[in-house]
Amino acid sequence: MRMLRIAAAASLLLPLAAQAANPVTCAKIDRAQVVKLFDTWNATAMKGTPAQLAALYTDDAVLLPAVSNKPRYTKAQRIEFFSKFDQKRAVGHVDEHRVQLGCNAAIDSGVYTLTLAQGGHVKARYTLVYVYDGKRWLIANHHSSAMPSVHEPD
Repeated sequence: MRMLRIAAAASLLLPLAAQAANPVTCAKIDRAQVVKLFDTWNATAMKGTPAQLAALYTDDAVLLPAVSNKPRYTKAQRIEFFSKFDQKRAVGHVDEHRVQLGCNAAIDSGVYTLTLAQGGHVKARYTLVYVYDGKRWLIANHHSSAMPSVHEPD
């Protein structure tokens, strides 16, 4: 299963001709559907349980959260993190993003703002890598990092 996810993510980088040499059945998804995957994550973060939020990830997903320096590699670690995250009831808003589509994989990268229920917000860069497990789209990698306080000239 892990190799399938790696192959799916790698398919985003391979030219179509190379993918044609090793045909696989690719689940159909478009950019609007990828945006809805984030909307599902966001709604679950606001109203769901930590276990429901963790269920949106593959069993071996990597979570590198913006509001913690500790990576989460297991479902138990993600639930533990989301239990603390749950107390903050953060609401995400995508400020800008780009979606890349591949065979059984999609990448959504950009900038979002997490607004915390008790006040304040965190503006962060993010990348979500989704993979299709044969039944549904799940997050295989979620990397988020707070925007630096010092800005370089553009």
